[in-house]
Amino acid sequence: MSSESIRITRADGPALAATLESPVGERRGAALFAHCFTCTRQSKAAVAVSRELADRGVACLRFDFRGLGESEGDFGADSFPADVADVTAAAHWLIGRFGPGVLLVGHSLGGAAVLAAAGEIAEVAAVATIGAPASVEHVLRQVHGDLAAIERGGRGPVTVGGRSFEITREFVAHLRDVDLAAEVGDLGRPLMILHSPTDELVGIENAARLFEAAKHPKSFISLAGADHLLLQQADADFAASVIAAWAERYLAEGA
Repeated sequence: MSSESIRITRADGPALAATLESPVGERRGAALFAHCFTCTRQSKAAVAVSRELADRGVACLRFDFRGLGESEGDFGADSFPADVADVTAAAHWLIGRFGPGVLLVGHSLGGAAVLAAAGEIAEVAAVATIGAPASVEHVLRQVHGDLAAIERGGRGPVTVGGRSFEITREFVAHLRDVDLAAEVGDLGRPLMILHSPTDELVGIENAARLFEAAKHPKSFISLAGADHLLLQQADADFAASVIAAWAERYLAEGA
């Protein structure tokens, strides 16, 4: 495969840093990968899944959400609506490069973001999620800080996964206001849900709720033995190979 550094500039938000992994031989489709909460496009899962998809003929764009990695913007200001806007901007870049019929893949909160964005992007052919929460508010369990004080004062410090951030009142409110089950019910796209039954951050019951809310065609794959972040290469490769095989019937040929 070949890797290309991309800068997605836009009029409606900060510029996003991205990497495009392209297959060397025949291209069988194109995909977008949205990373997990507070991760970057360089996370183990983002790199492994994107490269495995490219190895299987699917060009894959992975990007940093605003305020993370090398992307511009304030991570702690706008929360989930900003994530959805970033997915939409990156997807439109991908569609502009390869045409319609693309796959959206999201990991953890990135999975929630692609579910929320996909229904508004006509050119999306299918969606796959890895370890996605059924409720966006679930993310607040990973945020350590005085949320009540932040809601009163408007802004304050927190830690997530040992990293320090400053978030706003709006950040918290937006995480609580999303009805993700409704978004999934209205998705109107083929959906594959991948989840580990031993996921300690986002329990397997989240996958059950998403699957129940979704309409056919829908599929579930158990990532038995995997951790939430897919830190083992074999787990990331397995997830990517299953997604690539499943998505082949939906992707535009030669996209």
